[in-house]
Amino acid sequence: MSIAKILIVDDRPENLFVLESLLEEFDVELIRAESGNKALAKVLDHDFALVLLDVQMPGMDGYEVAALLRGNTKTRHIPIIFVTAKYKEETNIFQGYDAGAVDYLFKPLEPVILKSKVNVFLELYTQKTELEKTNRELDRQLSDLEDLKKLLEQTNAQLAQQSKVDGLTGVFNRRSFDEIFADEWQRGKRSGLPLSLLLIDIDFFKDFNDTYGHVHGDDALKTVAKALTKAAKRHIDRVARYGGEEFVVILPETDMKGAELMAQRICSAVYDLNIEHQGSPAQQRLTVSVGATTVYPAGGNDPMECIDAADGQMYLAKSAGRNCWRSAPYGERNLSVEGRKNE
Repeated sequence: MSIAKILIVDDRPENLFVLESLLEEFDVELIRAESGNKALAKVLDHDFALVLLDVQMPGMDGYEVAALLRGNTKTRHIPIIFVTAKYKEETNIFQGYDAGAVDYLFKPLEPVILKSKVNVFLELYTQKTELEKTNRELDRQLSDLEDLKKLLEQTNAQLAQQSKVDGLTGVFNRRSFDEIFADEWQRGKRSGLPLSLLLIDIDFFKDFNDTYGHVHGDDALKTVAKALTKAAKRHIDRVARYGGEEFVVILPETDMKGAELMAQRICSAVYDLNIEHQGSPAQQRLTVSVGATTVYPAGGNDPMECIDAADGQMYLAKSAGRNCWRSAPYGERNLSVEGRKNE
């Protein structure tokens, strides 16, 4: 902690010398000012624990100096003790308190009284300084806690996002699909609008991994996921990794015709990626088989059976030679609509 400073103000050098002599036992820095104007200049440059201010000075007296100090936000907190020999009358003492003094000392100075009062204000200054230091440390700790809180919030948000997203492909994971599908099912029950579902399987993907290795297999999965996301243009359409090489697309407020258009778009999008697949018995490039179904949740249907319906259509597409899609409204699995292959 820096040493405390006391400003002694008197127009007579001998009085300043007396004050310095009486205060030499204190571990303080004494700063002189021989006039009111010089005193005002000093308080702007230093942080004083106390001002010992002579009342009767030529030009600007002690009352004026005290009033100006009290009128400045930077200096109003500095305690002022008036030192006077002339104005002992009660009215003048009250004037000093009105001007901002906290106490009076009368000349000739009584050393014991002077030292006792100075010691009180030095202790108060030390306490104030320690309190300010404590407050600064608390502010720093509070700032650190706020930063830590923000970091934890960001981390939690990232973890929450990671828990919803497939780590490899960046699309929604199976858990998120279950939640989103359940939400959309309830929304469809309220609105009475159709809900379509597409199940997508990458054709002969095991053979792709056997031929090119799992690293290239992972790259292919990521590329296909991006193609599916790009094909699902509406913000309400959701793409998720269903498991392994299977993906699923949820199409809220979409009828059978819309689902079939999306199925064709997805088949073409993956085909157009032109990813070489020499291990495919059907094509020399990576392709997908898509099963689509449409359901009206308001009709009291079962969401799991809707998924089974899309899955059944996907296997019909596989049976038809892959690189194609099949579709049927929920409950009409035997009325499958054939989707053409990419040539």
